[in-house]
Amino acid sequence: MIKTYQILIEELSEYKNPKTKIQRMVKNNEIYPITKGLYETNKNVNPFYLAEPIYSPSYISFETALSYYNLIPERVYAIKCATFKKLKKKEYNTPFGLFIYQDVPSDAFPYGTDIINIDGYTYRIATKEKALLDQLYSTTPIRNMREMREYLFNDMRINEIELDSFDKKIVDELSNLYHSRNVDLFAKMLRKDKL
Repeated sequence: MIKTYQILIEELSEYKNPKTKIQRMVKNNEIYPITKGLYETNKNVNPFYLAEPIYSPSYISFETALSYYNLIPERVYAIKCATFKKLKKKEYNTPFGLFIYQDVPSDAFPYGTDIINIDGYTYRIATKEKALLDQLYSTTPIRNMREMREYLFNDMRINEIELDSFDKKIVDELSNLYHSRNVDLFAKMLRKDKL
C-alpha cells in the first residue's frame, strides 16, 4: 500500500522518534521509498499503481498503454504517462522503474481514460484510441498518408488488425481536442478506411 511520509509519521506517533523508526523500516525492507515523501509497503507492486501518486494529475499512455493493449509488439520498460501544462518532460527513476511524464493538450487530457481499481489501488490508463493519439501528438510532424502508414506499421509496428477495431467516432471526437496535424491525419486515414 502507498503511504506518504505524513501518514507514516501519524501511524508511528507512539514512537519517541517516528523519523528514526521510518529510517529503520526502510533499512529492514518493511517499506520501500518511491520518491521523496512517498513509500510503498509491497516491493513487488505493479508499477502502474504508482504512476499517478508519483506525479499527479496523470494517466498511463503512449507506448506503455499501446503495449498493454498489444497494439505494438515491443515490451516497454518505462512507464510513460500523460500530464498537462508542465512544459517539460519529467522523469523519475525509482526502485520500481522509470516513470516518464509528458504533456498532452489540456483540452484533451481529461477524456478517453479508464479508471482501474485493483488490489486496493486505483490507476488511470488511456483507452487504446487515446494512447495512440497521445503518441501521435508527441511525434515529429508527419507530412502525408504514406508517411503516416510508414510510421504506424513500420516504425511503431502497430498491429493492423487491432487498428481495425478502433472506434472511429471516439477518434474523431478526441482528434478535435489536439490541434495536431499528426492526429488529424490519422483520424482522416481511419475515416477513409485506408489502413
